[in-house]
Amino acid sequence: MLDAETKRRIDSCRDILVGKVPDPKSQVEQITIALIYKFMDDMDAEAEELGGTRTFFAGDYARFGWAQLMAPGLGGFEVLALYSEAIQNMRQNPGVPELFRDIFKNAYLPYRDPETLKSFLKEINVFTYDHSEKLGDAFEYLLSVLGSQGDAGQFRTPRHIIDFMVAVLDPKKGETVLDPACGTAGFLISAWKHILKNNSSPRT
Repeated sequence: MLDAETKRRIDSCRDILVGKVPDPKSQVEQITIALIYKFMDDMDAEAEELGGTRTFFAGDYARFGWAQLMAPGLGGFEVLALYSEAIQNMRQNPGVPELFRDIFKNAYLPYRDPETLKSFLKEINVFTYDHSEKLGDAFEYLLSVLGSQGDAGQFRTPRHIIDFMVAVLDPKKGETVLDPACGTAGFLISAWKHILKNNSSPRT
């Protein structure tokens, strides 16, 4: 069951990101990537404690370990560069299972503010594999955030829904198209493509 502290920390992560990553879906993606990153390092640490070896952050990827990322002497821009490089290259890490590699498939850092990243990673640092139940609660709460992502005044309509609605409305050349809740202009672009397609001659 989700406890108040776990919810508070996830909300804190979102609050830190909102100025740089306003879209709730993107916030959830960034938090998920960071939690999995920390989760993998915790499993490596546990393996070492039990007499085994690291597998996630080993070899060429050892420099991306969580301890290196959180090292006190590392400057803000150094942390930003290291973390950004890590999440973009993790999908190629042979020590990471395919399921985890898929999570990092299109991972990237959408902002370049070191203070935002350091504050964000400080919150993520509290989550540990030792408290796997709380980690599970965190992911469950993130899923609920995705289900109600309109709470920030933003909702990204799926592409197939946009195209279906435009096809039903069937806008014509010369008509005026209005999207009063325009965000990324998905409806307007789809309407333009629809009109263009219906008023273009087939290429020969």
